[in-house]
Amino acid sequence: MTLDQEVYEQLVRYQRDEITGYHIYKRLAQTLPSPENRRIVEAIADDELAHYQQWKSYTQQEIKPERVKIWLYYWLSRIFGFTFGIKLLERGEHDAQEEYAKLMLSIPEAEAIMRTEHEHEETLIALLDEEKLRYAGSMVLGLNDALVELTGTLAGLTLAFQNTRLIALSGTITGIAAALSMGASEYLSTKSEETDKNPLKASLYTGTAYIVTVLLLILPYLLLKNYYVALAVTMTAAVAIIAAFNYYIAIAKDEPFKRRFLEMAGLSLSVAALSFVVGLIVREVFGVEI
Repeated sequence: MTLDQEVYEQLVRYQRDEITGYHIYKRLAQTLPSPENRRIVEAIADDELAHYQQWKSYTQQEIKPERVKIWLYYWLSRIFGFTFGIKLLERGEHDAQEEYAKLMLSIPEAEAIMRTEHEHEETLIALLDEEKLRYAGSMVLGLNDALVELTGTLAGLTLAFQNTRLIALSGTITGIAAALSMGASEYLSTKSEETDKNPLKASLYTGTAYIVTVLLLILPYLLLKNYYVALAVTMTAAVAIIAAFNYYIAIAKDEPFKRRFLEMAGLSLSVAALSFVVGLIVREVFGVEI
């Protein structure tokens, strides 16, 4: 078959994506302790190699993988979980579907090939089981409570104390105590539910998410002298944490990003604003000067 230059270049891109994906999945499969997850990821890798061979039958060219992309996705998967890495990679491939219309004009069977590919891969990905995602609800609980409670606490303390060191000390004590309380509550809650989640692990995920969030929100008060600037940086950090975590959940669990992000950010910032006003009122009413 004679291909025009545009279609040829498009097929070469597809080939490169497929062979790159094959190497990413093969490397990831070797790191997975679960035999079932390893089998699934190896099956996806085999799919990618088969797709590469299909496109190669048209281009008659051997294409080298993108080594930087292999390295990047491999480490993203190692750090944030293999389900996140795989779904992020697959989402990138699906974003290219708008180009398929042009391809189908030259290769009519391309639509059936790609539809079958994606359906098979989506079925395999749905079978993956990762501990991080099973306990995502516990992480959301810890993260959300830490953001809402601590942003409010820090905003109130900023107006009441007007001293970065004192605010950081009070916020840290409050945050750690709340983290322990949240962890204990999650343990009891999970233990009383009919679920396959381990109560101790659920409490650790909740408590850890809470403490990490506390430390990130307290940090500006330890590094900066001006308490208003520290508060502004803390609020910015809170929004960034909300955005990053919701993006992770949106990719890994196929949930909507915008609605969840706006809901969490709006709640945290509203509580912070209200607490800021409360701090001002308390300071004025009680005449506190520190």
